[in-house]
Amino acid sequence: MSKPAQPVAVWHLEGRFLSLLVKDGKPKYMRLMTADGEYCIKLAKELRASVSATLVPGAWIQVWGEKKSGYKADPTKLKAFRISTVAPGQAEPVLPAKPERPASATILVCQKSDCLKRGGKAVCHALEAALSDRNLTDQVTLRGTGCMKQCKAGPHVVFMPEKTRYSRVAARDVAALVDEQFPRDP
Repeated sequence: MSKPAQPVAVWHLEGRFLSLLVKDGKPKYMRLMTADGEYCIKLAKELRASVSATLVPGAWIQVWGEKKSGYKADPTKLKAFRISTVAPGQAEPVLPAKPERPASATILVCQKSDCLKRGGKAVCHALEAALSDRNLTDQVTLRGTGCMKQCKAGPHVVFMPEKTRYSRVAARDVAALVDEQFPRDP
């Protein structure tokens, strides 16, 4: 596997909403001014429409999300999954739980010749077995795809909708990947 797991932490900020940053005609980021400074926060897709329709610059808000620490030169990335308006200093003491994974989860597996020669068929069978063992077959779709490029690094597996991509996946690695992407309830 070529992609190392990124550390993820849940965070909470309170501050003034400054503006939305639009990319390709859609609001994708928001600017937030807090006591510690200004933050640029990526918006989860589910939030984008409601934020642009309800928030006005200067509104006092609370934001919860996930923080991924980057590797090498990549900075830490913040992604919001919940936003609420509040009066200044009226922060909620309890942090909400991480949102549930959408029911439309899909696992893409390259089915072209190079990936199949490198064990792609065994990876597909291992994914089917892992999903069945965890009773996820009705929640997760397993789909074969065409070439994902980078054939020398195959087989490739992509978990959607997050677009988490793994290369050089072996059948023995599949159970750990499924556990990472679909954590079991305690």
